[in-house]
Amino acid sequence: MDYPKINVMDTIKDGLQLALKNVLSLILLVILYVLTVWIPYLNVGTTVGLYKAVIAMSRGEVVDPVSIFDKENFKFFGNMFLLLGFQTVGITAATAFMFVPGIILSIAWGFAMYLLIDKGVSPLKALTASYDITLGEKWRIFGINLLCGLIIGLVSGLFTLIPKVGFVFTILVVIVGCAFAVAVEALMYRHFADKYDAMKEAGEI
Repeated sequence: MDYPKINVMDTIKDGLQLALKNVLSLILLVILYVLTVWIPYLNVGTTVGLYKAVIAMSRGEVVDPVSIFDKENFKFFGNMFLLLGFQTVGITAATAFMFVPGIILSIAWGFAMYLLIDKGVSPLKALTASYDITLGEKWRIFGINLLCGLIIGLVSGLFTLIPKVGFVFTILVVIVGCAFAVAVEALMYRHFADKYDAMKEAGEI
């Protein structure tokens, strides 16, 4: 069955609108995560919380920055590391074949963690499902991520040219840019979560 493909430019444009709509909560989310990512064990929960925030945004829900500290996040502790272990081994092995296969596989498995948390599937099922839903769309995903990175890099680079206070503005732009990247990720996951549901209903997953 043919499924709609994700639109690169629409995702970037809608991501900017979504980021502006939720700019304060997203900035606080990013700041809280950066401040806690260095704290052992707690950073596991906040990392899961960040994924859950993206999932919430993909559903059009209001993001609660403090939700990254939810105790429920730790129930994914074991499966999260199993998934990361499988990903690391697989991508490392693929990278040994002249790098490109590793890049392709990292894109193909890019939504596995979201599926693990959102759909409640096993680590291996999350990997295979992520691979299936991204078939035929990897270049589009790559293009979206590339454009997102270029926009953030270009804008922050321009602000560094401002005398004396350019560095301060650059830090602010990077923080806002991270919020933009989270919004874009949420829109991409919305597309692929819908595709997952459609493929599952059709018995293709």
